[in-house]
Order: sequence, then structure tokens, then C-alpha cells
Amino acid sequence: MNIVIVIDSLAGGGAEKVMLTLAQQLVKTHSVTILSLANKYEYTIPANIKVESLFSDKATKVDRFWKINKSVAKLEAWFNNKQKQTGPIDLVLSNLDRSNNLLAKSQIKNVHFVMHNSVNAELARQKKLGPFSYYYLKKSKQNLNGKSLVCVSKGVEQEITQGHLISPSAITTIYNPFNLVDIKRLSDEVNTQIPQSPYVIHVGRLAKQKRHDILFSAFAKLDKKYKLVLLCNKPSKAFKLAKTYGIEGQLIVPGFEQNPYNWIKQAEALVLSSDFEGLPTVLIEALAVGTPVVSTNCTFGPSEILTNDLAKYLAPVGHSDELAAKIELVLNTKPNVDNADILQKVTAEQVAKQYLALCG
Repeated sequence: MNIVIVIDSLAGGGAEKVMLTLAQQLVKTHSVTILSLANKYEYTIPANIKVESLFSDKATKVDRFWKINKSVAKLEAWFNNKQKQTGPIDLVLSNLDRSNNLLAKSQIKNVHFVMHNSVNAELARQKKLGPFSYYYLKKSKQNLNGKSLVCVSKGVEQEITQGHLISPSAITTIYNPFNLVDIKRLSDEVNTQIPQSPYVIHVGRLAKQKRHDILFSAFAKLDKKYKLVLLCNKPSKAFKLAKTYGIEGQLIVPGFEQNPYNWIKQAEALVLSSDFEGLPTVLIEALAVGTPVVSTNCTFGPSEILTNDLAKYLAPVGHSDELAAKIELVLNTKPNVDNADILQKVTAEQVAKQYLALCG
């Protein structure tokens, strides 16, 4: 089959990483091209995956009303040229709002839109940024009316089906794919930058959604022997915020890491403090390398990942005291997470088959 994955960019984010993992699995038996709207790559692209850029810059405004028609025409021209080279395209996966807006307005066939986050939570956050930001995002979601949606968690699917904003033509849940063998192999790589003293780790960009304020407030309540490692962008901004909570001396911020798995494996625990997610990849990655996790019980994903005995490591959203208590609990109990139920449901091979089934 000929498969095209369209995404806003290949900057260092969760959706980008998910699609690269999926592409690596699909390319074993099919032709796969990743079309990035922006000419911006932070991840290392495997040699066997074709990546092309639709625009020569950051492509931040390509879906605005004064540009969208030209952008759609350029997208359709790219697909027409691609089909002349390869034949019909059997499966198109669209990711993130700008890509979704262009593909939703286009005449391109066999498109499925991947929903990576809680729609309601995204809108609530956007409303705080002002009416124009809110209207843009709401319209972006409404553009998916009558489209085929793939949700990364059952929580995201239920939110859409029970809400009134989007009426899809079809909707299903497919969990994010993980190459568990590769993750474990990379987690054993030697990195002399990793501290030998005990530390807790957080992986995620410095964004309001991730609630570093709650994380720092919780960490300030822990035993001072622990360091806090942040694998994030904007290190200087992270240190500035950490000073507010008096923990800047315990902070280690190496920046973006191509291989985060050895950092995660050697941590005492991984913490997620987000207000909302879709299916937080980093929780599953931590479980895959045997590192215990604590997470806010945000919409959506954590409660589908931390089930049975692991459910006691879920904390309410926005409560630093309770998050700190859960971190202390996980540090004291050191649970064995090797057989977490979710690990059986997210292998790249299994997930790739589910995506291929969209082709009928």
C-alpha cells in the first residue's frame, strides 16, 4: 500500500514521535511518506522513511483564512504528483490542527484524522488566550464534522461521541504504537551525563498544559536528596520558574534528548503533572523500561494506562500536595511495573495492523 502521514512539523513533540514510530513499523511492508507542513525537524529521521516538506518555513499561518485556499491547492498538487509517481494512495493520516484544516478542506481521499488530545481541554485552555485563539481552535475542530476520526484513547473517543462539537462519519480508538524492543535497547545505552545521585524525571515541553508549576510545587515538598530532571525545551524559562519554588538548585535540564530512555530507566520515578493529554506516551515508555510512574488523573489516558494496582499512583489534577504524596508513595513502595496491562496493547506491530484495517 501507499501511505502518507501528514503532520504540522517534526519538532520534538508527542504526536510527531508517535507517527515516526508508526511509520517505522508500516515501512517494513508498505511505502510510507511523511509530509511535514513545516521545514522543521528535531527528531532523527530513519533512513528508510521518506520525509518531505510542503512549505520552506515554519508554516505557522498556512491555514489562516487569507492563505488557506492557496495552501490547500499546494497540498492537492503535492498529492497529485505523488500519485503519478507511486499510484493511488491507500491511506492518509492527518495529525494536528494545521494539517487537519488543510486536509479537511481538500478533495484528497482516504483521509483519517488522528485525535491526539482532549478537545474540550484544548478549547478551555485556548479560551484563556483570547477570543481569536479560541475561535480558531473551535473552527478547526468543527472542520472535522463528517470526517473519519482515530482517537488515541477511549476517553478521547467518548468525549467526542458524547459531545456536540464534532459529528464524525466514523470514529474508533487506536492506541499509540511503541517499539518495546527498541525502547529497552536504547534504555541500556551508556550516557555519562546522567547523574548518579537519585532523581525524579519529567519529560515534556514547557507548556501550560504540562503544569510545571504543580510539578515544582510538589517536588519542593520532597526529600532534598532527590534531583529533578526535566527533558524539555526552554531550559532558562524552567530555571526561572523553579526559583519561585526554591528548587532551582535541584534542577537538571539537559534539554531535548534524542534518546530519553536511558534517562527514564535510571530515574527513581517518572512524574506527569498535566492538566490534559490524549494518551501520554511517556507513561508507557517509563513502564516499558521498568520505571514506576505517578500521574495526574487527567483527561485522557492515565487511567487507561495505570490500571489495577498501579491506579493508586494517580493524583487529582492541579493538586500539588496530593501529587507530592503520590510521589512519596511510589518512591517508598517501588512497585514492579514490568507486567503492566497496557504494554500488551501498544506494540507497534499490533497498532500498525489496526491502522491498515482502516483501508478495509
